[in-house]
Amino acid sequence: PLATSFEGKHGSVRYWVKAELHRPWLLPVKLKKEFTVFEHIDINTPSLLSPQAGTKEKTLCCWLCTSGPISLSAKIERKGYTPGESIQIFAEIENCSSRMVVPKATIYQTQAFYAKGKIKEVKQLVANLRGESLSSGKTETWNGKQLKIPPVSPSILDCSIIRVEYSLMVYVDIPGAMDLFLNLPLVIGTIPLHPLGSRTSSVSSQGSMNMNWLGLTLPERPE
Repeated sequence: PLATSFEGKHGSVRYWVKAELHRPWLLPVKLKKEFTVFEHIDINTPSLLSPQAGTKEKTLCCWLCTSGPISLSAKIERKGYTPGESIQIFAEIENCSSRMVVPKATIYQTQAFYAKGKIKEVKQLVANLRGESLSSGKTETWNGKQLKIPPVSPSILDCSIIRVEYSLMVYVDIPGAMDLFLNLPLVIGTIPLHPLGSRTSSVSSQGSMNMNWLGLTLPERPE
């Protein structure tokens, strides 16, 4: 198997074919042509159709005083998606602290490069959204809040020198304290969800194979 074509900060995966025409008493004619390779990832597999969920809680302390907890629970319908789809996020955020907090969600791409026993990682923001600010004692519920996946490279999971992974981070922005966050793993595939697999799928096969991501430059920091 060949790794998917990819352009990263510290490395890339590129393919090309070369041809030469040799002629008697004349210089050879040479031609080089690049092409794109997809290592297909079918998201219609059981492991990528399983729901992803998590729950966390955090209690804030200020000197000798302890405020109530901030709790976060989130769930998405599956692990595998294709570019152009929207992830439906189901979440509940309860703020029992004395501070104003803001629930947010972000998709991150993590590039990992391996060489000579060392590793370099680059984490880049792909997409994000912001919920409503929550004052003390308030609760917010996301009933399928949508976060669209832009044209990005598919996940690269089986290459020994380059890996590209994705995650959805649902978190609570807490001023003056460490954020409360949940990381839900994602796999970005190339073969979209079969129409019978989910009533929420709206991405087409043509859209999933859009190659705009090859030259895409993502911001390195969130808002």
